[in-house]
Amino acid sequence: MLTLAPGLWRAALAAPPPGSAGYGPLGPADANGIRLPNGFTSRVIARSGELVDGTSYIWHGAPDGGATYPTDDGGWIYVSNSEAPAPLGGVSAVRFDSSGTSVDAYRILTGTSLNCAGGPTPWGTWLSCEEHDQGLVWECDPGGGPLGTPLPLLGTFSHEAAAVDPVNGHVYLTEDEPDGLLYRFAPDNYPSLDAGELQAAVVATDGAVTWLPVPKPNGGALQPCRQQVPGATVFNGGEGAWYHGGDVYVTTKGDNRVWALNCATQTLSKVYDAATPAGGPLTGVDNVTVLPDGRLLVAEDGGDMQICMVTSSGAAPILQIEGQSSSEVTGPALDPSGTRLYFSSQRGGRTAPGPGITYEVTGPFAA
Repeated sequence: MLTLAPGLWRAALAAPPPGSAGYGPLGPADANGIRLPNGFTSRVIARSGELVDGTSYIWHGAPDGGATYPTDDGGWIYVSNSEAPAPLGGVSAVRFDSSGTSVDAYRILTGTSLNCAGGPTPWGTWLSCEEHDQGLVWECDPGGGPLGTPLPLLGTFSHEAAAVDPVNGHVYLTEDEPDGLLYRFAPDNYPSLDAGELQAAVVATDGAVTWLPVPKPNGGALQPCRQQVPGATVFNGGEGAWYHGGDVYVTTKGDNRVWALNCATQTLSKVYDAATPAGGPLTGVDNVTVLPDGRLLVAEDGGDMQICMVTSSGAAPILQIEGQSSSEVTGPALDPSGTRLYFSSQRGGRTAPGPGITYEVTGPFAA
C-alpha cells in the first residue's frame, strides 16, 4: 500500500479557524447516550421499525450513508441508505421545515440490497451504492420522484461511496474489498451518467495518478472489475468518499487511512494514518464528510463509536455514542446551514445489535 507524504491537502485542512482538531473535551453522555463537547446538543430523529415523528412513515433498518438537500421553503431533506438485504434495502428520506421539525418521510429507492454509502450530486440527486459483488449505483430523487434509476456503466462490484468532481465532470467510486480499487467514471456527456468509461487508478510512488479503462464494467463474478486492470493500485477496504474544494477525500478501513486526491493535478496524498506515530484516536475509518472550511469529519465503524475531526493538527473526537459497541457510526451529513449534523448508529442496541437510531446534533460546527 502507498505511503505518501502529505501534499496540497495541508492548505485545505489548515484553513481557518486554526488550532487543534475537535471542539474541546467530550462531556458525559447525555440522555441519548451521546458524549458531546460543550455547546452541542443531540436529539433522536428516527428509530428503525418505528414511525418518524410527525409522519406516517416507518424508518428503515440498518441506516447507513446519507446527505442533505435544501428545499425551496427554507427547510431541507436528509436521505439515508438502508444496508439491509433485498428486498429491504434502498433509501429513505426525512423532510424538515425551516425550524428543523420533521414534516414528512418516504422512500426514494426500494427493493435493492445492502445500500451502504453513496454520495450527493451537484445537480441535486443522490447516488446510492449497493455493497455486494453484483452491486450497482442507483440515482435517486431526494424529493420523492421515481424510485431510483440504475447506472450500470459505473460498474458492477461491491460499491461503497461516490463523489462527484463538478469541475472536471468525473465520478469517483470506492470499493469495499481488501483488494479493492479506486475508480473514476468519465461521462461522455456530463452530467448525464448514462454513457462513459469506467477507469481504475494506478498510483506511482510519487503520488501521480493515471487511469486505465476497465474493459468490462459489468463482467460479473467471473471477471470482477478489480481483476481486469493489471497494475491497478489496491486500496484496502475503500469506504467513504467526499468532494470538497478540488479534492476528493477517500477512506480505507483495512489500514485506517484517509487520502486526498487533488483532481486538478491528479496526485494522491495521505492525510491520516492511525499506524504512524502521529496517528490519533481514529480507527475503523468509514463515512466521511467535510466542513465548509475544509476540516474532515470521519465516522468510525466500530472503534470507539466516534466521529472524529481530521485536520493538519491531527484527529480528535467531536462526539461519541456510548453503550453501542456492537454498532457503527454511519451517514454523517451537515444541514445546509452547517449547524446540524445528522448521523446514525446502524445497529443501535445497548448490549447487542439492535434497531438503528438516527440522530441530529446541533452546535457551532463552524467554530
